[in-house]
Amino acid sequence: MTATSTGPAQIVWDITYSCPLRCTHCYSESGRRPSRQLDRVELLRVAEGLIELGPASIALAGGEPLLVKGVFEVAERLAGAGIEVILYTGGWSLSPWMTDPISRLFSRVSVSLDGATAEVHDRIRGRAGSFDRAMKALGLLDAAARERRGSGEREPWLGIDYVVVRSNFHQLEELCSTVSGRFPELGFVFFGAAVPAGLASRAGFQEHELISDAQAAELADGARAARCQALVPDTLRIRTTDNSFLWMYDVATGPGGGFHALQVEPDGAVRAMPIYEGTVGSLLTDPPAELWRRAVARWSDPFVVETLSPVATMAGWARAARALDQRFAAPEDLDRIARRPLFAAPRA
Repeated sequence: MTATSTGPAQIVWDITYSCPLRCTHCYSESGRRPSRQLDRVELLRVAEGLIELGPASIALAGGEPLLVKGVFEVAERLAGAGIEVILYTGGWSLSPWMTDPISRLFSRVSVSLDGATAEVHDRIRGRAGSFDRAMKALGLLDAAARERRGSGEREPWLGIDYVVVRSNFHQLEELCSTVSGRFPELGFVFFGAAVPAGLASRAGFQEHELISDAQAAELADGARAARCQALVPDTLRIRTTDNSFLWMYDVATGPGGGFHALQVEPDGAVRAMPIYEGTVGSLLTDPPAELWRRAVARWSDPFVVETLSPVATMAGWARAARALDQRFAAPEDLDRIARRPLFAAPRA
């Protein structure tokens, strides 16, 4: 999706940093820092600012969006403005009563599942029982998807978002075989390489868990996707990506080859580039159009150009992310970065 001169085509709003999980690859370090969650009035003020930018879609992520009191009111306001609203959830906090507003308000729902087995998923997600919770959430949402289909809805609505790291790379096909029979209404599975941002940019994570360049090539060339697709019904679409488009730099379009999703923090602060530290103002104090202008200007900052242009490998991407964070992060965020725990390599 390509940005326009007047506003972003896509916005990702990390609506809270509160999270019951402790994922090893978390780009926002959710669950390990203050939630920075706004009250109802301020949430709706931020929502109005996002509507003013005129995006085609807004993804509510985090943290865990379902922990936010008022999240459905926010989604209703966004959807009422004609915007496609997407939900990303780890599933832990999803209760049966939530399936009705989720089905009614969200155009698409992705449940995070980072392994085909509890052993792999729970280690990556940092909490025992998280696999079972995610599978339970998928079951509830599968039933909701069946009702949507019965009422005439045909677009893929429910899917899985699988963050690919070295220690779960071997389970892609197993995941497809497992979920295709268990959740018949599942419409998509997205296998995306862990982006070296936040906790995934740590040198130890880069060395032990960030996928290799050979593994990245497997995700990028489509062969792995084809093998996975052969294991599932035609109604379930498989997509794999190494996410390299997020660092590829073009002199005409900047980083991302023209893909520029605006990323919003829980308190309404706007990040200049979706996957790196550094904000350009707040939707609570600054005009939305001015924030977009500042974000666009950051892409052509000489340091950004110099840092991203030579990137050609996953390890190089991680080093570039660390350099960008050091250059643009606020002092309090630099303190947080300095306190990041060392990454321990998974047991063989």
